Amino acid sequence: MIRRKRQKTMLVVVGALLCAIGIVLIFFNIPCSKTRTEFEKAAAELIAEADHPEDVFQEEDIAGLPEPVQRYFRSCGYLGKPKMAYIKIFYQDVAFSFGRDKPPLKIDYTQYNDAKTPDRIAYIDSSMVGIPFEGLDAYLDGAGSMKGILAKVFPLFSYTGKDMDRSCLVTFLSECLFVPTAALQEFIEWEPVDDLHAKATISYSGLSACGVFTFDENGEMLAFQTDDRSAAQSDGSAKNVPWSIVCGAYREEDGIKRPTVFQAIWHYDDGDLIYFDGKGTITAYK
Repeated sequence: MIRRKRQKTMLVVVGALLCAIGIVLIFFNIPCSKTRTEFEKAAAELIAEADHPEDVFQEEDIAGLPEPVQRYFRSCGYLGKPKMAYIKIFYQDVAFSFGRDKPPLKIDYTQYNDAKTPDRIAYIDSSMVGIPFEGLDAYLDGAGSMKGILAKVFPLFSYTGKDMDRSCLVTFLSECLFVPTAALQEFIEWEPVDDLHAKATISYSGLSACGVFTFDENGEMLAFQTDDRSAAQSDGSAKNVPWSIVCGAYREEDGIKRPTVFQAIWHYDDGDLIYFDGKGTITAYK
């Protein structure tokens, strides 16, 4: 009799555990989440508020730019093409790392960059040991932020403040030639360096940041490097670390050449960390 009661109790416990596991799995696989909804709302607002230019890129637009930047506009096919209002970049199966001693994640990364203002919003979709992981990276109305969410509800990290504002601002600067209408805005100032390099400074909402672009002889932009981006430290503080993006494998579509391979790199004293390594597709919207 006692044995049967124990067996019955065990079956109830196992059934309850299986039911709980099933509920969790269903919850994890529901596509909607608070973070995704927040991203989609911000992206929709960015698109709705975007300024839609009616003109095309012309020689007079680029006449005051450093020679390698002018060569980029010409060789990549922008002259005579409509100026864009914003761009969307989608990266799939990116190798993303939180640190040299941590295993990389495979992530999907979707971002929107405005052209008239340095607004930028990006969403990370991934998982850790089968548990959903999401990230939201934003620079909106002069404020930068970055957060990570586990299992759709548990915050792993959340960064805001002046260091984050400047980091997000310089990230937009590093991508301004992907949305070249932005490269012509008054908040970005260009300086010549030499035949293959040009310096740019972005100033917005009381903050400034700068970096140097590297080009090849054909006019393709190969890299951007800055000292104005902060890396989060293990104690929660932020420290400026040399940072760069590298791009390549340009592909032509509709007469415009754009890169398809992208890396983001921290240049630490003890060696480089490529923490973002993947392929992406840039789509421009008029």
